[in-house]
Amino acid sequence: MIDGPLSAAPWNRSRYDPATGEGHVESWLQRAAHPQRPLAFWIRYAIFSPRQRPADAFGEVWAAFFDGERGRMVVVKESVPLARCRFSRRDLDARVGMATLDTFHLEGRARSKSHTLRWQLDYAGGQPPAMLLAPGRYERSFPDFKAFAGTPDALYRGVVAIDGEQVRVDGWPGTQNHHWGTRLPDRSAWGQVAGFDDAADAYLECATVRLRLGGVPLPGLTTLLLRVDDREYRFGGAWRALRASTRRDRFEWRLRSSARGVRIQARLHAPASSFVALRYDDPAGGARVCVRTELAACEVTLERAGQAPRRLATAHRAAFEMLGRDIDPDVKIVA
Repeated sequence: MIDGPLSAAPWNRSRYDPATGEGHVESWLQRAAHPQRPLAFWIRYAIFSPRQRPADAFGEVWAAFFDGERGRMVVVKESVPLARCRFSRRDLDARVGMATLDTFHLEGRARSKSHTLRWQLDYAGGQPPAMLLAPGRYERSFPDFKAFAGTPDALYRGVVAIDGEQVRVDGWPGTQNHHWGTRLPDRSAWGQVAGFDDAADAYLECATVRLRLGGVPLPGLTTLLLRVDDREYRFGGAWRALRASTRRDRFEWRLRSSARGVRIQARLHAPASSFVALRYDDPAGGARVCVRTELAACEVTLERAGQAPRRLATAHRAAFEMLGRDIDPDVKIVA
């Protein structure tokens, strides 16, 4: 069964402490997709603090709108000094410039190059937070980059405006996510589905990351969580994360994990035209390219001993993100 009530508030608080002098990257990602049409938005509020240079920390907000019907993607990003930001260390309460976010509401604007996105949205959900790691791991130093979904079954309502054109958001399923750490992973792939085409309450999250321990690069670690039919299957732990099978290229990611008579296979894939890319500098230094898409398809097969396989699929609701220094030099950097 899915675990009982667990408040997301203490998990969504900011972990940033400038007094430590450590590098820090932290973000809160709000994302949703239309339940039938290939339309989606991602809105991220973030902190970046260079190691040993907290005075140079800054806030950032970026937003993306994906319109698969017209083959249009609009991505904007704005950075502001930390003096114009607020990040609560008690619960989810963030401000980056004029963009705000709390437990139930977000609104703001971001502009770059020739595009502007505005949003005014409410969201709510009833499921407990979805955690790829055991809860105790989130307060430890390793792994040095952590992620969880505070509201994995969020429904969004409100308006997103793309260059002045308003899109009504009326019950779009999505998530509220929180990621943080002392540095970005060397390379990572991340996937998430909030509601499949034939199972509106099902939820998938998976990640493959290359981390460091004491400055030494580690092999890729793959974790996976699936909620379906009122049950949660979580494949974590260091040994299982090392043994999981994963294969990915520019536009496809396949992974498989198993434990105690249960096996899950997942495939996320998207056309090249659905990718966008943003360039970041992480707190430890060095440019990175983050390649993202929302208009991805996903197929999942759940096999349990003594039961018929359970298959889930969606044509466009999957979030699919890859991060690394040289993921795809042919993808145009848009922000």
